[in-house]
Amino acid sequence: MPAAALKPKPLPTQSTAKRPVQLELPYAPMMKRPLPPGRPREWYVTHNRRLKAMRLAIALLDSGVYVPRQAHNDTIRSTAELIGVHPPSDMTCHMVRAFMRYSR
Repeated sequence: MPAAALKPKPLPTQSTAKRPVQLELPYAPMMKRPLPPGRPREWYVTHNRRLKAMRLAIALLDSGVYVPRQAHNDTIRSTAELIGVHPPSDMTCHMVRAFMRYSR
């Protein structure tokens, strides 16, 4: 008997599933580290916005939203609520779509 016949069939992944795979809850963010001191306030705002946009882009990709045009502001905000992140601004939603666009 060939060795391939003895291996069990793997569980479906997001790319092979018939419908989107649900996010594994509860979402546990990584441990936070302090940011470097002495930068202008705008740097911290932009840095935190990028982190939030990356978290949201990853959560959207995990939930089956692969194309930026599928990621409407309402979709992004509902995903933010699902993973326990404050509702993003319009600028952050735009950044999420930009991350999804350039991740290819």
